[in-house]
Amino acid sequence: MSKTNAGYFFEDYHVGQILHHATPRTLHTGDVAMYQALYGPRFALQSSWDFACPGSGLCNPIIDDLITFHTVFGKSVPDISLNAVANLGYGEGRFLHRVESGDTVHSWSEIIGVKENSSGKTGIIWVRTKGFANSDTPVLEYVRWVMVRKRDVSSPAPEAIVPDLAKVVAPETLHIPETLDWSAYNFTQAGEPHRWGDYQIGEIIDHVDGVTLTDAEHMMAARLWQNTAKVHFDVTARADGRRLIYGGHIISLARALSFNGLANAQLIAAINAGSHAAPAYAGDTIRAWSEVLDTAETTNPHVGALRLRLVATKGEPGALRSEDGKYLPEVFLDLDYWALFPR
Repeated sequence: MSKTNAGYFFEDYHVGQILHHATPRTLHTGDVAMYQALYGPRFALQSSWDFACPGSGLCNPIIDDLITFHTVFGKSVPDISLNAVANLGYGEGRFLHRVESGDTVHSWSEIIGVKENSSGKTGIIWVRTKGFANSDTPVLEYVRWVMVRKRDVSSPAPEAIVPDLAKVVAPETLHIPETLDWSAYNFTQAGEPHRWGDYQIGEIIDHVDGVTLTDAEHMMAARLWQNTAKVHFDVTARADGRRLIYGGHIISLARALSFNGLANAQLIAAINAGSHAAPAYAGDTIRAWSEVLDTAETTNPHVGALRLRLVATKGEPGALRSEDGKYLPEVFLDLDYWALFPR
């Protein structure tokens, strides 16, 4: 009997199933350094101990929100998406507590939806994943949906159950760190003067710069988060013989590019929705733009929330969909999230 794990296939999942993910991961400043090397983000809160404390009241320099996301996501891959064709999208994501250097992160997932595709060769599963620090502190939860191969194409299709997900995380539920203090926020150190109130709904922000993707960098990133999905490493895992760039790699690159125009979007509070609109491969050049979708006050008088659309693309800023409502072929990512800003 084989002792190796070939991963789950579509017919192995059922609604209500709980999967506890292996290998807790302790995060340190070394992870921050690797993240900086891979993506080059310049947000002051994750770059400077002095900006974090005393400047923001967060005295153990916090781990970047997307490091938390990638770590929790990576834990789930062997049980959820090892045999995935593609990770399709996200919803109802909330950052519940900030992870600090030295925290150990683990996660588990619940299957909340299944639907076989018309080809009979694959199906889509919806999964709610929850991440915890140091055994029992909730740090992140989100839903994602994944297209997964079937082991046996002749196996019967399950009853289709598609969850009804909220389109937007309610702003009153956003987590604001208790000690966060931006009453004396240093805009000079942060890099831009733009406060929460300086942004208008409907405003388009071109982040200007671009990054050309390489296989080496995205494979290093996937290994860093212990993401073992075959399509990111093995050229024989896809019919076209190409490695699929990890979707989270695109998210982090776009987020880093968004510094130009959104330098004071220091914290990600929630992920409302997200779609990997098209696959990305080595050689593609990623550019990014953002649209302001909404604004909200928070319980902290010095902190406001902006709902932002972050788009990664090979195309022009502001171009998202064609006349038929479909994503333009040059669009890779459409991410809808809440960010916290100084007021």
